[in-house]
Amino acid sequence: MPKVGETLPELVIPITPTQIVAGAIASRDYQDVHHDVPAAREKGSPDIFMNILTTNGLVGRFVTDWAGAQARVLKIAIRLGVPNYPGDTMTLTGAVARVGEDGTVEVAIRGANQLGNHVTGTVTVKGIGK
Repeated sequence: MPKVGETLPELVIPITPTQIVAGAIASRDYQDVHHDVPAAREKGSPDIFMNILTTNGLVGRFVTDWAGAQARVLKIAIRLGVPNYPGDTMTLTGAVARVGEDGTVEVAIRGANQLGNHVTGTVTVKGIGK
């Protein structure tokens, strides 16, 4: 069982236009700011940017890569900060924040790019194979 304070291996994710558009399409988020550069600029953004559902999926991947295939994600609670634009690199970091008597583990996560924190929050998992 992991211990409070144990850190997860960093996950470095290069952010590409293809990833942003594919994530938006896969999550059925057809907002133009996630695929149409002129429309994003018209709305005040310098470029298209990643949607929250793609971020949520990357956060889940980050924790389950560490926790193992048998682990179950019980809860993801995240808050978005600065956008992820094409050309950014997001680095996900995390540490065990709580270990429950019932076998649940809460991991505090942070995903940052050169602008600051893109995402912060917690992920609760159970059934870690460590």
